[in-house]
Amino acid sequence: MTGIYQHSIDAKGRLFIPARLREELGDTFYVTLSMQKCLSIYSLENWERFEDKVSMMEKSEQTRMRPLFAHAQRCDLDGQGRILLSKDLRTRGGLLDNNVAIVGVGRTVEIWDANAWEIEDEKETTPENIEKVLKELHV
Repeated sequence: MTGIYQHSIDAKGRLFIPARLREELGDTFYVTLSMQKCLSIYSLENWERFEDKVSMMEKSEQTRMRPLFAHAQRCDLDGQGRILLSKDLRTRGGLLDNNVAIVGVGRTVEIWDANAWEIEDEKETTPENIEKVLKELHV
Protein backbone atom coordinates (compact mmCIF):
# COMPACT_ATOMS: atom_id res chain seq x y z
CA MET A 1 0.00 0.00 0.00
CA THR A 2 1.39 3.34 -0.99
CA GLY A 3 0.64 7.03 -1.04
CA ILE A 4 -0.15 9.91 1.30
CA TYR A 5 -3.74 11.08 1.64
CA GLN A 6 -4.94 14.11 3.58
CA HIS A 7 -8.31 13.71 5.30
CA SER A 8 -10.09 14.76 8.45
CA ILE A 9 -11.81 12.97 11.30
CA ASP A 10 -15.35 14.26 11.78
CA ALA A 11 -16.94 15.20 15.11
CA LYS A 12 -18.23 11.63 15.58
CA GLY A 13 -14.75 10.11 15.09
CA ARG A 14 -15.35 8.88 11.53
CA LEU A 15 -12.51 8.79 9.04
CA PHE A 16 -12.77 8.32 5.28
CA ILE A 17 -10.42 5.66 3.94
CA PRO A 18 -9.24 6.44 0.39
CA ALA A 19 -10.64 4.12 -2.30
CA ARG A 20 -7.19 2.98 -3.39
CA LEU A 21 -6.38 1.77 0.11
CA ARG A 22 -9.84 0.27 0.64
CA GLU A 23 -9.23 -1.95 -2.38
CA GLU A 24 -6.15 -3.43 -0.71
CA LEU A 25 -7.40 -3.44 2.88
CA GLY A 26 -10.80 -4.96 2.14
CA ASP A 27 -14.09 -4.16 3.89
CA THR A 28 -12.90 -5.31 7.32
CA PHE A 29 -9.53 -4.54 8.88
CA TYR A 30 -7.89 -3.77 12.23
CA VAL A 31 -6.53 -0.52 13.63
CA THR A 32 -4.13 -0.57 16.57
CA LEU A 33 -1.18 1.18 18.16
CA SER A 34 2.06 1.72 16.29
CA MET A 35 5.73 1.99 17.17
CA GLN A 36 5.45 5.73 16.66
CA LYS A 37 2.82 8.28 17.70
CA CYS A 38 0.34 7.18 15.06
CA LEU A 39 -2.02 4.27 14.39
CA SER A 40 -1.45 1.24 12.18
CA ILE A 41 -4.05 -0.42 9.97
CA TYR A 42 -3.75 -4.11 9.11
CA SER A 43 -5.83 -5.91 6.50
CA LEU A 44 -7.78 -8.87 7.87
CA GLU A 45 -5.30 -11.23 6.20
CA ASN A 46 -2.26 -9.48 7.70
CA TRP A 47 -3.94 -9.26 11.12
CA GLU A 48 -4.62 -13.00 11.10
CA ARG A 49 -0.97 -13.62 10.13
CA PHE A 50 0.05 -11.38 13.03
CA GLU A 51 -2.22 -13.32 15.44
CA ASP A 52 -0.74 -16.62 14.23
CA LYS A 53 2.81 -15.39 14.86
CA VAL A 54 1.90 -14.22 18.35
CA SER A 55 0.16 -17.51 19.19
CA MET A 56 3.42 -19.35 18.39
CA MET A 57 5.39 -17.27 20.90
CA GLU A 58 6.19 -18.20 24.48
CA LYS A 59 3.61 -16.95 26.97
CA SER A 60 5.99 -14.28 28.32
CA GLU A 61 6.49 -12.92 24.81
CA GLN A 62 2.74 -13.00 24.15
CA THR A 63 2.19 -10.83 27.22
CA ARG A 64 4.35 -8.10 25.69
CA MET A 65 1.98 -8.06 22.72
CA ARG A 66 -1.03 -7.35 24.95
CA PRO A 67 -1.26 -3.59 24.21
CA LEU A 68 -1.50 -4.23 20.47
CA PHE A 69 -4.51 -6.50 21.01
CA ALA A 70 -6.09 -4.68 23.94
CA HIS A 71 -6.27 -1.41 22.02
CA ALA A 72 -7.00 -2.93 18.62
CA GLN A 73 -10.28 -2.14 16.97
CA ARG A 74 -11.96 -4.16 14.25
CA CYS A 75 -13.22 -1.72 11.62
CA ASP A 76 -15.93 -2.27 9.06
CA LEU A 77 -16.38 0.33 6.35
CA ASP A 78 -19.71 2.11 6.26
CA GLY A 79 -21.52 2.83 3.01
CA GLN A 80 -19.45 5.97 2.47
CA GLY A 81 -16.05 4.31 2.94
CA ARG A 82 -15.54 5.55 6.51
CA ILE A 83 -14.49 3.87 9.74
CA LEU A 84 -15.25 4.91 13.29
CA LEU A 85 -12.14 5.41 15.43
CA SER A 86 -12.59 5.19 19.18
CA LYS A 87 -11.61 8.16 21.34
CA ASP A 88 -9.01 5.92 23.04
CA LEU A 89 -7.28 5.09 19.77
CA ARG A 90 -7.38 8.68 18.56
CA THR A 91 -5.80 9.85 21.81
CA ARG A 92 -3.14 7.12 21.94
CA GLY A 93 -2.30 7.68 18.28
CA GLY A 94 -1.77 11.40 18.83
CA LEU A 95 -4.72 12.33 16.62
CA LEU A 96 -5.65 15.35 18.69
CA ASP A 97 -6.46 17.55 15.70
CA ASN A 98 -9.07 16.48 13.13
CA ASN A 99 -6.63 16.71 10.22
CA VAL A 100 -4.79 13.48 9.50
CA ALA A 101 -2.43 11.98 6.95
CA ILE A 102 -3.19 8.43 5.87
CA VAL A 103 0.08 6.88 4.72
CA GLY A 104 0.59 3.63 2.84
CA VAL A 105 3.56 1.75 4.27
CA GLY A 106 3.83 -1.48 2.29
CA ARG A 107 1.71 -4.11 4.05
CA THR A 108 0.17 -1.64 6.48
CA VAL A 109 -1.30 1.84 6.54
CA GLU A 110 -0.57 4.50 9.15
CA ILE A 111 -2.82 7.27 10.39
CA TRP A 112 -0.88 10.33 11.56
CA ASP A 113 -1.79 13.71 12.94
CA ALA A 114 -1.23 15.87 9.83
CA ASN A 115 1.26 18.19 11.57
CA ALA A 116 3.20 15.30 13.11
CA TRP A 117 3.34 13.59 9.71
CA GLU A 118 4.72 16.73 8.08
CA ILE A 119 7.59 16.79 10.59
CA GLU A 120 8.24 13.04 10.25
CA ASP A 121 8.11 13.19 6.46
CA GLU A 122 10.65 16.03 6.40
CA LYS A 123 13.02 13.99 8.58
CA GLU A 124 12.66 10.84 6.51
CA THR A 125 12.87 12.23 2.99
CA THR A 126 16.35 13.70 3.07
CA PRO A 127 18.61 12.53 0.24
CA GLU A 128 20.93 10.96 2.82
CA ASN A 129 18.13 8.91 4.35
CA ILE A 130 16.79 7.79 0.96
CA GLU A 131 20.31 6.72 -0.02
CA LYS A 132 20.69 4.76 3.22
CA VAL A 133 17.34 3.02 2.71
CA LEU A 134 18.14 2.07 -0.87
CA LYS A 135 21.53 0.70 0.17
CA GLU A 136 19.87 -1.40 2.89
CA LEU A 137 17.55 -2.81 0.24
CA HIS A 138 20.52 -3.42 -2.06
CA VAL A 139 18.90 -1.36 -4.82
